[in-house]
Amino acid sequence: MPLAPAATRRRSGAAAARRASPGDTPDGPTAPPPLDADVVEHLQHLRVERRLSAKTLLNYEDAFRRLGEAAQRDGVALRAAQPHHVRHWMARLHAGGLAPRSIAIALSAWRGLYRWLGHEGRVALNPVEGLRAPRAAKPLPKALSVDHAVALADHRQADGDARLEARDRCLVELLYGCGLRVAELVGLDVTAAGGALGWIDRADAEAHVLGKGSKRRSVPVGKAALAALDDWLAQRGSVAPADEPALFVSRHGRRLTASQVRTRLKERAIQAGLPTHVHPHMLRHSYASHLLQSSGDLRAVQELLGHANITTTQVYTKLDFQHLAKAYDAAHPRARKKS
Repeated sequence: MPLAPAATRRRSGAAAARRASPGDTPDGPTAPPPLDADVVEHLQHLRVERRLSAKTLLNYEDAFRRLGEAAQRDGVALRAAQPHHVRHWMARLHAGGLAPRSIAIALSAWRGLYRWLGHEGRVALNPVEGLRAPRAAKPLPKALSVDHAVALADHRQADGDARLEARDRCLVELLYGCGLRVAELVGLDVTAAGGALGWIDRADAEAHVLGKGSKRRSVPVGKAALAALDDWLAQRGSVAPADEPALFVSRHGRRLTASQVRTRLKERAIQAGLPTHVHPHMLRHSYASHLLQSSGDLRAVQELLGHANITTTQVYTKLDFQHLAKAYDAAHPRARKKS
């Protein structure tokens, strides 16, 4: 009998490894147990009546295999499972190194199975109800160093369209100098007339924007950003038609989109020689982190960012501590490692 292609064998091996239970033998993974009849019927319900995607069905089938293996290992029938059983199985998955996100997907699949079994009158209670997956660690926001942020803001592109160079420089100054979200940035109009979502009051040096939850806020605009704004406004008339309200427009004179801002920022960071991928929200993180490093005023940073809850802003204190820890490691004689 001819062997299967190498790629097929690798995929089959990987699938078997994913389904392997803690009880696998040293000689290799045991064959996974067949799916319970209730599970097979439930998957058919999800496929035909709920019309779940093929990818979701595969994820759910994998979750049900984990459930069946755990129940078989403990000698528990699926219909007889109790909350303490499911809690134990979830803890076993966690101890086995399964990511919290994957455990959450498994619990969601299991919860739906037992809810369906309850509607069918096959179980009296849902043993998964009320159980939550372990909380996943939240990664810290990525911020540029002060030197890299300033290098990006000060970068000047010698060749190319001078009008678009002025626009892109103003984009960077407002993102980093005001901590605007990209949606707030592209929503800015030249004036406050009509139904403008946002605008910049040049006389008061303030940006008025519409943030998340349709909440308005005002943030100060620094001298560097105002100078870049003046430069762009002097060029904008040769790009935008007279009836275009948007402050930032493309080379075709239409309002700039968030996607276009991301592309321009990415290219500008490369041109400036920055060693990392830069996106608009990274400049907002940099704004908040650098402001907190200098002022230490968490409440002020919360207000400037437009966060409804201060716990959202507190993540920047961890970035600030990282900055202080690096300074300590570099400067304190007791922090230096002996050679």
